[in-house]
Amino acid sequence: MSRKEPGFAERLQTAAKARQAQLEKIRATGLANDALSTERQAARVETANARQIRTTERKSANRAAAELRDAERAAEKAKQARAVTEEKARKDAERVAQVEADAALKRDQKAARDSKYAARKARPK
Repeated sequence: MSRKEPGFAERLQTAAKARQAQLEKIRATGLANDALSTERQAARVETANARQIRTTERKSANRAAAELRDAERAAEKAKQARAVTEEKARKDAERVAQVEADAALKRDQKAARDSKYAARKARPK
C-alpha cells in the first residue's frame, strides 16, 4: 500500500522538485528573453528617435509653410491696400476734374448770359 500512495514527506519533496524545475525553466527562458528584450528595447528606442526626428521635421516644415502663407497674405493685403489707395486717388482726381469742369461750365454760361444781357442793353431803343 505504501508503494501505491506516496506519503506526506514524499509529496512535499515531489512538490519542491516541481517548483525547482519550474524556476529553472523560467530562469532559462528569462535569460533568453533578456537578450530578446534588450533587442526589442533597442528597436523601440531607435523607433522613438526616428519618430522624434520626423515630428521635428514636420513641425519645422509646417512652421515654414505657415510663415510663407503669412508672407503671401501680407503681400496680398499690401497689394489690396495699394489698389484701394490708387482707386481713392483716381476718384479724388476725377472729382476735382469734375468740380473744375462744372466751374468752367458755369463761368462760360455766365459769360454767355452777360454777353446776351450786354447785347440787349446795347441795342438801340
